[in-house]
Amino acid sequence: MINHVAIIGAGFSGTLQAINLLRHEGPRATLIERAPVAGTGLAYGAAHPGHVLNVRAANMSAFPDDPAHFVRWLEARGVADAPAAFIPRTTYGEYLRELLEEALRTSSGRLTLIRDEVCDLETGPTVRLKLANRTLEADAAVLAVGNLPPHDPPGLDPALLSPTRYKGDPWHPSVPEDLADDDTVLVIGTGLTMVDVVLLLDSRGFRGRIVALSRRGLLPRPHAAGSNWQRINERPATVASSLLRNVRSRGEAVGWRNAVDELRPFTQSMWGNATDAERGRFLRHLRPWWDVHRHRLAPQVHARLQALLDRGQLKVIAGKTLDFAEQADGVQVRFRRRGADRAERLLAQRIINCTGPLGDLSRSAEPLLRRLAERGCIRPDPAHLGIEVDNQAQTINAAGEPNANLYALGPMTRGAFWEIVAVPDIRTQTWSVARRLSNAHWVGGEGL
Repeated sequence: MINHVAIIGAGFSGTLQAINLLRHEGPRATLIERAPVAGTGLAYGAAHPGHVLNVRAANMSAFPDDPAHFVRWLEARGVADAPAAFIPRTTYGEYLRELLEEALRTSSGRLTLIRDEVCDLETGPTVRLKLANRTLEADAAVLAVGNLPPHDPPGLDPALLSPTRYKGDPWHPSVPEDLADDDTVLVIGTGLTMVDVVLLLDSRGFRGRIVALSRRGLLPRPHAAGSNWQRINERPATVASSLLRNVRSRGEAVGWRNAVDELRPFTQSMWGNATDAERGRFLRHLRPWWDVHRHRLAPQVHARLQALLDRGQLKVIAGKTLDFAEQADGVQVRFRRRGADRAERLLAQRIINCTGPLGDLSRSAEPLLRRLAERGCIRPDPAHLGIEVDNQAQTINAAGEPNANLYALGPMTRGAFWEIVAVPDIRTQTWSVARRLSNAHWVGGEGL
């Protein structure tokens, strides 16, 4: 019998997990967060006021059983045309904080928020958590650690570069500070994080040169007005090389955006039924194209980015970094363009790592996850995207057995679920795990 659940991390995943346990009249919950602010996580807590959601408000409700919840919240605050709006991420952070504050206020003691850090935990008949300032025992625990910091780029040793030159954390407040208009900023990565950083530099008045470099030099595509096309109505049989051929063919016929969108109803089941080898081929050959069409930009964000490209302030290069050498006037970066044999050099006064979140446990510096992995309590998924879990989000130990009372949620479960980084997917996952921990899954016959 589960009477108490400890939730490690009070970002989007952990906050919704706690709230859904209350909504399902489940066990009492302790939400543990080491950051000063709970309820928002990195995505909505570190956002600049100019950063907007990449999904329209109509698809951003926190609850899968109440899809209009966020829209009603916006309309109550006077937001016009709320369903179609791309809302500032700081506003969405306010929405999540309000949900958590209301849950704490109305929980009658069934939900507790602790400001502390979980240093270690042990599983057994119960879960014993060692915090920085106390110990805690629960019947089950949930790892809701969100996205981990990015890898350092190839050829770069942070110890050899000064912190004013290299910014390994793209969300650090110092990223846009103390730059001159004749400086060059090298942004490594060309995905959504790069877009956020570049627009932040622009909003802070930086007029220098910005170079964005990634292996393929692909930029996220913008949202566009809906179009009508004949969608596929059956799940493709595989995610191997044949899927790559099929998606390319469909992309030519109906456009890449539509070719990716029509797969959405089948993506998780396709991923779940694929072999490790098939998943590997998908990640190597299709993922870059999938990501830029699947995770799109709000139209106004794309317009600002395009303006920077059109005036030549932003340049995008497909290539790979080789090495970095700091000198008095900046960092000499040696890189090679994609398809080229000759290396080139670039002098940058600042380098910002926007390569995206780290998922590989073997390379993670997160103390709790390292300890759990070293002891064999958890293990990497075969694709090294995060923590291996089963289809119920129970973590898998080194022997290949599920931990009955240790779960994981959110982006670190991507190896099992693939589409689990955006709000619509995570809200469904937290809802389902909360139902299971509350024994509510039996009500609908799901356990039969």
